[in-house]
Amino acid sequence: MNPLIFWGLLVGLVFGFALSRGRFCMNSAFRDIIVLKDYTLLKAVGVAILVSMIGFTIMDKTGVIALNPKPFFWGANMVGGFIFGIGMVLAGGCASGISYRAGEGMVGAMSAVLGLTLAGLMTSMGSFKPAADFLQGTTKMTLPDGANLTLANVFGISHHWLAFGIAAVAIILWIIFAIRGRKAEKEEKASLCARIFKHGWGWKSTGIVIGIVGMVAFYSSAAAGRNYPLGITAGWVTILKSLVMGENFLNWIAMMIIGLVLGALAAALIAGEFRLRAPSPGVLIQTFCGGLLMGFGAVCAAGCNITHILSGVPQLALSSMLAGAFIILGCWAAAWWMFVRPMRKL
Repeated sequence: MNPLIFWGLLVGLVFGFALSRGRFCMNSAFRDIIVLKDYTLLKAVGVAILVSMIGFTIMDKTGVIALNPKPFFWGANMVGGFIFGIGMVLAGGCASGISYRAGEGMVGAMSAVLGLTLAGLMTSMGSFKPAADFLQGTTKMTLPDGANLTLANVFGISHHWLAFGIAAVAIILWIIFAIRGRKAEKEEKASLCARIFKHGWGWKSTGIVIGIVGMVAFYSSAAAGRNYPLGITAGWVTILKSLVMGENFLNWIAMMIIGLVLGALAAALIAGEFRLRAPSPGVLIQTFCGGLLMGFGAVCAAGCNITHILSGVPQLALSSMLAGAFIILGCWAAAWWMFVRPMRKL
């Protein structure tokens, strides 16, 4: 076993702690846009992507890492992403959301994780594999030299200039909108220690920390032989594969998942928020089914929301942009059907 995989455990501990304190869940971020007209968590996602994009680009330019965008399977990215988006609404959380909430003692999230892991294993090496292989194999596109598609190489632009340009525009727009919508914020009188360990984090702090975690993840994962930043589904599938097959398949991403759950558990215990909370049997069935859809969708699309939106979009991968867009569309479709539609009938 490569000892460098244990860096994944340390990355996971920090990642899980940050997810818990920041309540970072892309299901909530995307769903709240149409259900509550709330953009708070979406801003945290945007900051995390921006920090990661700048960090990945600098690290690649200096030779610390080598960018590794996911393959572009346009059919699999769309179908898998849309199914994943529907699943995370049913599950009550995205891949990272159900993972950290499982660490906080939420039984519904544990049920969703179980569904995600089972379907992920069945899609990667079981009865669902032919469907995923068909979608991926018949819709794959690359450049003539075999390179995976990115926004930069498709247009023949230097990745570094394009990434820095996008980041600069995003920062300028952020400053403009921040000035226009500036409101007086109440200063929190609690100590720094209490704000970090006891209280919930604001969206800016959450996004910055998670973006930095993604940078550290890329470096440590590459050193362990994986060469990709954060992910979720593959880690859960690897853990289940080890348990089912009786062999040790544990790698960096599996160790990261173990650390994530432990980090979320630690955050909940320190803040006095940990307790086992079980919903009704009907909700447990719903979250499990949502997890099943997420597991299939993630493997089919070659990644979940963390793999694509948080780790692939900062690399300007077209596969991640397409899969991310359809994850959002799937989330909106399910959220409209489950929450908005019933409210309009009242």
